[in-house]
Amino acid sequence: MSAARRVRGRVLVVEDEPYVRDSLGKLLAARGFEVTTADGVDAALQSLAKTSVDLVLTDLTMPGASGLDLLRRVRESSPRLPVVVLTGYGTVASAIECLKAGAADYILKPADPDALEVACERAMRQRALEREVDYLRSAGRAETELPLGQSAAWLETLRLVRAAAPTDSTVLLTGESGTGKEVLARLIHERSARSERAFVRVNCAAIPLEMWESEFFGHRRGAFTGASADRDGRFRLAHEGTLFIDEIGAMPLEAQAKLLRVIQDGEFQRLGDERATLVDVRIVAATNSDLESDVAAGRFRADLYYRLNVVRVAVPPLRDHKEDIPLLAAHFVSDVAGRLRRPAPALSPEAMAELMAYDWPGNVRELANVIERALVLSPDGGLSALNLSPVQGAAAPAKAADAPDDLDLRRALGRTERALLVEALRRSAGVRKEAARLLGIDQRNLGYSLRKHSVDPDAPA
Repeated sequence: MSAARRVRGRVLVVEDEPYVRDSLGKLLAARGFEVTTADGVDAALQSLAKTSVDLVLTDLTMPGASGLDLLRRVRESSPRLPVVVLTGYGTVASAIECLKAGAADYILKPADPDALEVACERAMRQRALEREVDYLRSAGRAETELPLGQSAAWLETLRLVRAAAPTDSTVLLTGESGTGKEVLARLIHERSARSERAFVRVNCAAIPLEMWESEFFGHRRGAFTGASADRDGRFRLAHEGTLFIDEIGAMPLEAQAKLLRVIQDGEFQRLGDERATLVDVRIVAATNSDLESDVAAGRFRADLYYRLNVVRVAVPPLRDHKEDIPLLAAHFVSDVAGRLRRPAPALSPEAMAELMAYDWPGNVRELANVIERALVLSPDGGLSALNLSPVQGAAAPAKAADAPDDLDLRRALGRTERALLVEALRRSAGVRKEAARLLGIDQRNLGYSLRKHSVDPDAPA
């Protein structure tokens, strides 16, 4: 997203004196904040019911309900929303009362402009940190992984990643499942200027269609049935950080248009809000599908594809850099043995020969799983050829002699697509919505695919 779209946060200024209200609004706007105003507590509560803000800056003494009353109401409805109190008649007793009620800060009028800016920034930064902690607690921290490899193919991949990382450019990681795309996305974030802020990931294939908008953009309490509390979406959690959108090829078409708007304009509308929220988020996307083919088939928007395909990094499958297997295997042995609290055994020559001979359709992730399985099931803690029997039992890729006579790729893909449609209908007992969910597409595209392959959804399984 463009740096010109960056915003420090949205502030609601509550002040009954028009001149002071306008002066505060202009001061904060000049320092990069987006400002809305209210002339009293009632107007402030009405504004908060319609639009989300990052901070409330309120006068303490106003006709009718006071700033302290507003503070208490805000703490009841939105406990995490910071409130800074301004007053021209400060006393130790009133300051203590406001701070005990939950005020983020207490400032005397006339407020020094720099001090006011620092107080607002500090309160909003604290709120952002709380959001990040909540996200990390709910999502769980990912295990530390290293982008290991010394092969020419892997070093070229790392070169591209390191070149892109310090910039704010959108990165599209392509490659098969299990090749390490999330590891590379984290590396991009850690080597960027955003490394101190959140790295937020979301897997498009794991989100039900009806929850997509809430998951990405969040919602206000009462926005729909079951929305019992305000929720920050992934974009808000990733403000000033990095959003890693995994399996972006599984994103439904209607959602793609909304994602495109955020990337273009740096803003989105949370469910239940009347105004858009501005965000500054760097996008790193990943896919194991052929997006160009999806664009040609109408399953993926061309304009979104071109927005995502700024810096493209093709992550090689493990079979194309097998010379890295010894290094990766040694790393996984050490990691798993440490977690099992065992000494790290050496891989026998026979075991290493098996690892090098296998083609690894599951890529690096499969290698890690095989090593862990061998160590867990090993009675003596060693790693011999026999311990790696899962490799032998895995489905081996077809040999050239077993290749079909018909090598037409389009026909082969068509047969596979039709078989998947039939299987999804069977598993869903003919319920189209469920079949579409299983396939990771929307119902409209499901209908198109059924007609394209002449599949009767009502035919008995």
